[in-house]
Amino acid sequence: MDEQAKRQRPTYSDEFKRDAVRLVVEEGYSFKAACEAVGVCDATLRAWHAKLAPPPEPCGDDATVEEMRAEIARLRKQLKRTELEREILKKATAYFAKEST
Repeated sequence: MDEQAKRQRPTYSDEFKRDAVRLVVEEGYSFKAACEAVGVCDATLRAWHAKLAPPPEPCGDDATVEEMRAEIARLRKQLKRTELEREILKKATAYFAKEST
């Protein structure tokens, strides 16, 4: 067996990925249980979830204190990630602008 055959990664259809994410989002599976059910690693399923899962709905005016706290925590995490991505893009832009001159 040659080395390329050993390293070939399995490819999954978009429908398979959506169904795997649906287990977590709609069926209430934990990531670990869903990974075992579909036969993929945790990192793979989490990447699919990040790309394919619908964004969570915002809390309404009648939300409980716990729901509001959970939403605030989620939004803070999202803001932190977005700010980090923006800083990376700024640095990349400066690097490529400097390199092209």
